[in-house]
Amino acid sequence: MSAAMSADEQRGDSAEEVPAPPVALRTLSLRDFRNVARADLVVPARGLVVVGPNGHGKTNLLEAIHYLHALRSVRGARDPDLVRFDAEGFFVHATVAGAAAEDVRAGFLRQGKRKRVTLDGVERSRLADALGAVPSVMFSPRDVELVGGSPTERRRFLDIMLATTSPRYLPALQRYRAALVRRNATLREVARHGHSPARIAVWEPALAEAAATLWVERVRWTRWAAPRMAALCDAIGEREPVVLRYQTALASAAEDVGEDMIRERMAAALERDRSHDTRRGLTHSGPHRDDLSLLLGAHPLRAFGSAGQQRTAAIALRLLERETLRQRTGRSPIILLDDPFAELDAVRASRILRLLADGELGQTILVVPRGDDIPPAYTSLDRWAVRDGVFAPAGAASGAEAGDA
Repeated sequence: MSAAMSADEQRGDSAEEVPAPPVALRTLSLRDFRNVARADLVVPARGLVVVGPNGHGKTNLLEAIHYLHALRSVRGARDPDLVRFDAEGFFVHATVAGAAAEDVRAGFLRQGKRKRVTLDGVERSRLADALGAVPSVMFSPRDVELVGGSPTERRRFLDIMLATTSPRYLPALQRYRAALVRRNATLREVARHGHSPARIAVWEPALAEAAATLWVERVRWTRWAAPRMAALCDAIGEREPVVLRYQTALASAAEDVGEDMIRERMAAALERDRSHDTRRGLTHSGPHRDDLSLLLGAHPLRAFGSAGQQRTAAIALRLLERETLRQRTGRSPIILLDDPFAELDAVRASRILRLLADGELGQTILVVPRGDDIPPAYTSLDRWAVRDGVFAPAGAASGAEAGDA
């Protein structure tokens, strides 16, 4: 790795835990988000527990909170699909302590497909300026897809985490995606109409430039995270070593290369593959084809790991995301727990709880289907119930009265 990159690693990702004041919701209001027509919650500083049957809106609440961090669905849904049936749009409003903005609002209207975000009353013309406004990390059973799913899941994990913690990552990602779309469109145009391949080359310098930035940022994070990943999995109870690597065709894992070298290699790969890419109509080299490799010993975890081992690794990745947000933003994110200990034995669950409590835990929002599923560490949190998208303090009347709570 280049000297400049090593300095960045030492400066930006120190192994020493940095004190980080917690971010906490004070109030949260939802309108027409998923199955929630209306919800208004006053959130205690320590957090709360929401209990209710599956399919009634527990996860939707967490998804709405996380939307104020990522400005997109944590489950990969499009904005129109987040709008309640027959509604014109959705709206999420939070007042926050400890974040860069105290009043955060996000909404989407079907008409015009317009997304709006305001911070402290000022609408952001560039959504990138509002990314990470309410830092949060969501732990969900679906996270097993980070390990057992396609490379797309792991690239999305990297992109969201690094876009909210690295000032240069998101602009590079936007430039890369724009240049990739244009190069792919030109590939198909050249194939259909027999135009000169020189048209394809026009988009390659911008693609190589942005690719180098993405590659360096991803590799930098992976090298910082790899020993921590192994230690977290061991602490949770995994007996075999878990290895985290960035899998890429632009350099081997053992090479020490910098951004200039990756830019040159990417440009050479694009030129080399131009004929092949033209026949297929797609760009086959670059960070959009890379992967975050997870090994159990010497074997791919996604193929050889048990369900429990994959779940352990997925939780470790989320713990690493929390640590990344703490170190790079100087704030402890809100922890969103979607029945996180399902399918885990009691020993592993208790160890994860200890890891979550390491350092300043901050505000925690836990959702579970039954009161018996609440871990002892969270039984003192205020408790709410949900049914058919209606939230109310536990013990309050349901139906119309709960809707007014």
